[in-house]
Amino acid sequence: MTIVDTPERRQLRELTRAFVTKEVLPYLDGWERAGEVPRSLHETAAKVGLLGVGFPEAVGGSGGDLLDSIVVTEEIIRSGGSSGLVAALFTHGIALPHMVAAGNEDLVDRYVRPTLAGTMIGALAITEPDGGSDVAGIRTCAVRDGDHYVVNGSKTYITSGIRADFVTTAACTDFPGSGSLILLVIEKGTPGFTVGRRLEKLGWHCSDTAELSFSDVRVPVANRIGPEDTGFLTIMQQFSAERLSLATQAYATAQRCVDLAVRWCRDRSTFGRPLAGRQLIRHRLAEMHTRAEAARAYVHEVAERVAAGQPVVTEVAMAKNVAVAACADVVDRALQLHGGFGYLRDAEVERHYRDARILGIGGGTTEIMNDIIAKGMGL
Repeated sequence: MTIVDTPERRQLRELTRAFVTKEVLPYLDGWERAGEVPRSLHETAAKVGLLGVGFPEAVGGSGGDLLDSIVVTEEIIRSGGSSGLVAALFTHGIALPHMVAAGNEDLVDRYVRPTLAGTMIGALAITEPDGGSDVAGIRTCAVRDGDHYVVNGSKTYITSGIRADFVTTAACTDFPGSGSLILLVIEKGTPGFTVGRRLEKLGWHCSDTAELSFSDVRVPVANRIGPEDTGFLTIMQQFSAERLSLATQAYATAQRCVDLAVRWCRDRSTFGRPLAGRQLIRHRLAEMHTRAEAARAYVHEVAERVAAGQPVVTEVAMAKNVAVAACADVVDRALQLHGGFGYLRDAEVERHYRDARILGIGGGTTEIMNDIIAKGMGL
């Protein structure tokens, strides 16, 4: 029995599967076409105890750790959900950890507890129009003016930006690109804070994405997360969990596509016999299954080390790249095995094919991960 396969986590899987079956599957296609999930889903997930998994009970969470969060993410996708659903429903997984780590009780009471109760939605705003993975080069600036910061700048590709009640926002306190960063919680409705157009995407259709702009937005100093000039370190410290979440979404999507392909190849007959009756097809399915399971095993190994507090930045980058590469290969093969049906919106595999493409971009691109790996090799 592995660390992620304990009796408690098997129960967590069952709870997640039941939630997806009842509260997600009958409605997911409609959410995909609407471009967002309903706010009520957050409250429902909170009531059954899923929304707060991985957050301490002391801040309103359900307890558990990184490994429990991985179990939930994996099971949502394996049960017929999607990585887009994970992104939409669990955006707080990247919006709240900085506040929890800072230990500011006021911020916890105002934002963390309501979000984990499903009554608020939070987003994380780091990426800017003229810079993606270059966190140190952030140009959105926050200038101190008494008890407030005056914020000017813009953000883009912000997950849940349309629905979010507040945005954990990275801004520089010196000149643009200085790397002297802070994190501020900025509430929707604050004068000068504008949520722009909904961005239409290749995949993750049920996850709303927005552009944000800040024009002389006055944010109370009380909304700062942690001390001055600690924003960059705070952001970096949370990247491992985000990257492992994306890695989990990748291998879980691959595993789900293997399941879908096996079912299709058993049921679909051509030239008088099932597709699975052909050695070529069986071998292809075997290769897909092997690659998905190998990625799962490595991500779990790295996640266990992160949960134990080990500094494994290089291994996290490798785990993400391994899982993303496995996912890209498996979803492509799975759709090919489905033939013409796989190209239709009615096919679940079609959604996974589209959703998978973002996983090598979000949380640090494959190329950025390779840079981290190269540094870890001493290059």
